[in-house]
Formats: sequence, structure tokens, C-alpha cells
Amino acid sequence: MKKNTIIILVAVAALFLWGMSSYNGLVNKEETVNSQWANVETQYQRRSDLIPNLVATVKGYATHESSTLEGVVAARAKATQVTIDPANLTPEKLQEYQAAQGQVSSALGKLLMITENYPDLKANQNFLELQAQLEGTENRISVERTRFNEVAQAYNTSIRRFPNSIFSSLFGFDKKPYFEAAKGSETAPAVKF
Repeated sequence: MKKNTIIILVAVAALFLWGMSSYNGLVNKEETVNSQWANVETQYQRRSDLIPNLVATVKGYATHESSTLEGVVAARAKATQVTIDPANLTPEKLQEYQAAQGQVSSALGKLLMITENYPDLKANQNFLELQAQLEGTENRISVERTRFNEVAQAYNTSIRRFPNSIFSSLFGFDKKPYFEAAKGSETAPAVKF
């Protein structure tokens, strides 16, 4: 009788340790996703912080381009109002976030296009420095979004695999959405000379 009791206790202890390890592994992966989301937001915030300086620099040269400048400021304001809690990251919320950030990108593109009409502005050191910082920030955003997708994929794979799928459904570990390409990005822009 003692031998059976010991075997049962060892089996229960092993099952408990395995369950605890699986649960803690899921928590670690979820925290990695949340941390990477914070990195994505940091890069978008960096871009948002650069925009007022860029707009002020362009405004000094292109005063009659006020509608473009106002569009950039409005897009930035809207984008900074859209925030997402990584614990409640849903595909819909991520899509809304991407749309707001896409409007900023579009407005910045228009702003940089009008600079072609101002040779003095293109030679201005402040403008060149801000433009380089903005380009670097756009690259950082791309890298952080890619990293987010990678850690989200690792997390999503982990919660879907058996036996973790049991723990994920019991303890509320939900699938995280991915960043996706913007609509229309599959079509290359036409270049006309």
C-alpha cells in the first residue's frame, strides 16, 4: 500500500511541476509580446515627437502650404489618441492603430513632397537632419513591427500546441494579432517621368 501511495504522490508532484512550468512558460512568452509591443509604441512616439519640429521647419519656408502642414498636425494628433493596452490586443484594435499611423505616414509623404518646390528648404541643415532622423525612425518602426510579429508568432504557436493549449484555454491566454501590410501596398507605385 505504501508503494502505491508513493507512486501516486510522485506522479501528482511531477504533473504539478510540469503544469507550473508550462504556465510560467506561457506567462514569459506573453510578457515578451507585451514588451515588444512597448518597443513598437516607443518608435511611433519617437516619430510623433519629431513631427512638430519638421512641421515648424517647413512652415518657415512654405507658409502657403498650410493645408498640408495642418494635415500632418491633425494626423499626428489623431494617431497619438489611439492607444492599445497590450493585454487587450485584438485584431480590430491593431487595425485601428495601424490606420491612424498610416494616416501619419501619408501626411508625412505629402509634406516631404512639397519640399521639392523649395530648394532653400532642401539645403537647410535643420530640415536635412530632421528628415534623416525621420527616415531612421521609419526604419526602426519597421524593425520593431517585424520583431513584434516574430514574438507574437512564437507566443501564438506556444498557446496552440498541445498540451499548452489546455493551459492557455484554462487561464485565458489569447492569440495575439500581427501587423499586416497596409491595403494597396501589394501594388507598386507607378513611376512616371
